Amino acid sequence: MTSRASSRAGLKVGFSTALLLALNLAACGKAEQKAAAREAPPPPPCSGAMFEGTPLTHCIADPARHTIRMVLGPPGGKPYRSLSELAVGMGDKARNVAFTMNGGMFDAEGLPIGYYVENGKRGHALNRNEGWGNFHLQPNGVFYGKDGKWAVRTAQDFEQAVHARPDFGTQSGPMLVIAGKLHPRIDNDGPSQKLRNAVGVDREGRAHFVISEAPISFGKLARYFRDDLHVANALFLDGSVSSLWDPQMHRVDGGPPLGPLIVVEKRHKAAP
Repeated sequence: MTSRASSRAGLKVGFSTALLLALNLAACGKAEQKAAAREAPPPPPCSGAMFEGTPLTHCIADPARHTIRMVLGPPGGKPYRSLSELAVGMGDKARNVAFTMNGGMFDAEGLPIGYYVENGKRGHALNRNEGWGNFHLQPNGVFYGKDGKWAVRTAQDFEQAVHARPDFGTQSGPMLVIAGKLHPRIDNDGPSQKLRNAVGVDREGRAHFVISEAPISFGKLARYFRDDLHVANALFLDGSVSSLWDPQMHRVDGGPPLGPLIVVEKRHKAAP
């Protein structure tokens, strides 16, 4: 073999070795990236948002990562009436909480005045009565879930379409968004400005909880759900007493006594 041929052969071997090494490194890199993606912690459920100059906190409950249940008080006991009471009452189980918001109308004792289901047991029937106040600004609605699927419906739609008792449910009002349209009796940006919180479920089945950090109108909050979150049905949960417990941000709101509480918890990973 001539020296030129030997050089060519050496170049071929060297190129093949380099190519094989590069492919191996690329494969290892992709494997490491996938492993890192699997091990990376999920994003926090709650984050800040801004809509038309009003600061908000937006929390997402994902059925792949979370479960939702209603809590009124300890078994056989009186309602907790505050998020701090709930946190103390949960003890070690509090470490599993992703976030909690108050949700559902209640009386002076903290008991629900509308539809309420906790752990599959009904605590109050659907309330279709006429009256004054936000709750009776028809249509009001129900936030509920069964077998890991969550939804918001008007009270009338719920009564007609939902025949099996859900795992959890809470009635509040008014509805903010109904089938992609604002509640017909809500102004686009009315004069009533208060701290408010609400919930809606998107097409992917995720529940979006929003609490305002400054006074906000019904209309602006409704438009945030419709225009930014693209939620077809959204339900007002409460106003003035609106509160959030976000353990990751070390936030536990205080204030006036509460009623029903919506507890979003981390879903346990399935065993390998």
